[in-house]
Amino acid sequence: MAGLLGAGGIAVAAAAAHRGGGDITAIAANMMLIHAAAIFAILASTQHSTSRAVLVGVIAMLIGAVLFSGELALAGLTGERPWPTAAPIGGSLLIVGWLVVGLAMVYRAVMGATKA
Repeated sequence: MAGLLGAGGIAVAAAAAHRGGGDITAIAANMMLIHAAAIFAILASTQHSTSRAVLVGVIAMLIGAVLFSGELALAGLTGERPWPTAAPIGGSLLIVGWLVVGLAMVYRAVMGATKA
């Protein structure tokens, strides 16, 4: 899924370069690319012991990036906003996802330190 998100980011960036779309489309492409790389890194760093909390956070980040970036890309490239609440919902999911992943990593670090 992160690979698809990254590919989507490249596609949106290319569409913006060739069709216009302004800053809003560039933001959409950047958010997709940043979160694709972050999700790859998170999952790679926890591949041997991925907790449910990390997976929940990553799923929230994936859904959030698609909603947030998708709505911005549509608005920038077509001028249409079929679901204007998608960006705020997506942004909120991104924030929640980052918080869940961060807290899960802190918990893992603390619990790992107490076991040593």
